[in-house]
Amino acid sequence: MRMHRKSNLDERLLACQDVLTLADLSNKNMQTAKEQKDYLNLNQIFKNNNPVRLEIGCGKGKFVLQSAINEPDVNFVAIEKVSNVIITACEECVKLGLKNVRFINSSAEVLEKYFKDDTFERIYLNFSNPLPKLGYAKQRLTNDKFLQIYKKLLKNGGEIWQKTDNEDFFNYSLESFARCGFALKDVCRDITKNPVMGNIITEHEQKFMDMGLPIFRAVAIKQ
Repeated sequence: MRMHRKSNLDERLLACQDVLTLADLSNKNMQTAKEQKDYLNLNQIFKNNNPVRLEIGCGKGKFVLQSAINEPDVNFVAIEKVSNVIITACEECVKLGLKNVRFINSSAEVLEKYFKDDTFERIYLNFSNPLPKLGYAKQRLTNDKFLQIYKKLLKNGGEIWQKTDNEDFFNYSLESFARCGFALKDVCRDITKNPVMGNIITEHEQKFMDMGLPIFRAVAIKQ
């Protein structure tokens, strides 16, 4: 079912401009769009040089906002391509008065347009769409083409933290990480039985836990 467009969405997005970058995706060719560089100066945005982490597909923002509260000396960038969804996260961020979060209304394909190499110490992939049909494999956020982007943006030794409820997607991701030269650690096939200290339970995670489904988790390290 198609999501109903929120009322006054454009005005609400503009009202959140202090925490939101509205990506210019007038060029629908993602390959050429990412070459038209428009780097964000994160030191200027956050007014410090604290370490920066990236969440890809932040949804309504529960994870990134709680992370920012828990770790005020870390800066967080969160991207979400659906305007109708990211507005909820942005408005909550403004309400909370958080200064260490920046949202980008964009897709992962053009991350290199906005960020230089070696920018992030960590990338989060929380419950990405598994896109189970074989024809959509190249659009999975752990497909080789995306992992090569993440590898450029991560600092040496930087990590990708992944959580998912989909075992097939998890197995696919582990194979992709290994194939692209990432080292694996903390591979867990049910974190409800093996709790992770400091784990922030997202909206999706709570739903899957209530259904009794296992939550899969792994950390991939750039070597």
